[in-house]
Amino acid sequence: MTELELKYGCNPNQKPSRIYMNDGRELPIKVLCGRPGYINFLDAFNSWQLVKEIKEALGEPCAASFKHVSPTAAAIGKKLSDKLKKSCFVDDIEGLDESPLACAYARARGTDRMSSFGDWIALSDVCDVTTAKIIAREVSDGVIAPGYAPEALEILKTKRKGSYNVVEIDPEYVPAELETKQVYGITFEQGRNNFKIDYDLLKDVVTANKEMPLEAQQDLVIALITLKYTQSNSVCFAYDGQAIGVGAGQQSRIHCTRLAAQKADLWHLRQHDKVLGLKFAENVGRPDKNNIIDIYLSDTPEDVLGDDVWQQYFSERPEPFTREEQKAYLATIKGVSLGSDAFFPFGDNVERAAKSGVSYIAQPGGSIRDDNVIATCDKHGIAMAFTKMRLFHH
Repeated sequence: MTELELKYGCNPNQKPSRIYMNDGRELPIKVLCGRPGYINFLDAFNSWQLVKEIKEALGEPCAASFKHVSPTAAAIGKKLSDKLKKSCFVDDIEGLDESPLACAYARARGTDRMSSFGDWIALSDVCDVTTAKIIAREVSDGVIAPGYAPEALEILKTKRKGSYNVVEIDPEYVPAELETKQVYGITFEQGRNNFKIDYDLLKDVVTANKEMPLEAQQDLVIALITLKYTQSNSVCFAYDGQAIGVGAGQQSRIHCTRLAAQKADLWHLRQHDKVLGLKFAENVGRPDKNNIIDIYLSDTPEDVLGDDVWQQYFSERPEPFTREEQKAYLATIKGVSLGSDAFFPFGDNVERAAKSGVSYIAQPGGSIRDDNVIATCDKHGIAMAFTKMRLFHH
């Protein structure tokens, strides 16, 4: 199969639509179930590259949750703590600890559940039954993987009354060195971004603090590869083997940092005992629980805690989690890593990152204010590496 006709393009009025191989080769994918669309395949091919590269760089199974051509999160298959399992709504999944791939997707999906609602999933390894069981109960558009265990495929084929999108990709497929796209009828051509991201990229530590433990380097590699497939400008926070906050597509880098930091803060706050101890009403499902938690942690918690509304959401009225309590808890967080797809032009990015527990940074460097950025890192005891490589993606 050298081409595949699609229902429509980005929008229903954009017809005809297809994917095809210019060089006459066979498409490297098989659609095993469903009918993926134009945006589905954009997410599928970007997310597959991300998990494939993280697997190659770190030697660990990887999963990503994608939405509108940017990752909401990516993670490797480290076991989840009991608190993280509960925060990710997977504490009832049997055999989770025995499946690194399922752990990876549980982390990726559970990082930013609001953004991941209706996501596209990428798996670096053959989808097993445990991973399929998690996917089956989440609201999602589809999945791409190098293969599927027979029972896992049968589980996925029952999703959406048999219309769920399941795509298999040839893991040996290598794209052409030159890539093209059209904008306004004009063809753009460039060399494919083959730049390899690994531990060697983190050798030039330019700050007074030179300590960058292996766990931090692992998180920085995850952050940088995630950024390679995130719409620019972008900043990514990572911790414990996963991206925990992605700020994508912002015109200003400080806005990228603020957005990513806010998401990272929420990831930490969701594991606080006050949140994990919320007693939800029996009829509240997982997507609603996530929205309620988001409001509970927001500046308007009265929207779910008020005298006239709390009974709709909870069986027991929760104690407020005050802004002061949240700040105090976040002040205890350390060891977070941060990657940026281009240089920090001002130290304000570092100041904001420090408030969210960032201890390690990797960014290209090359700003005329590098000295200011380094000095700001030194002020907070942050170790920062200059990668000398920009990672813009559009």
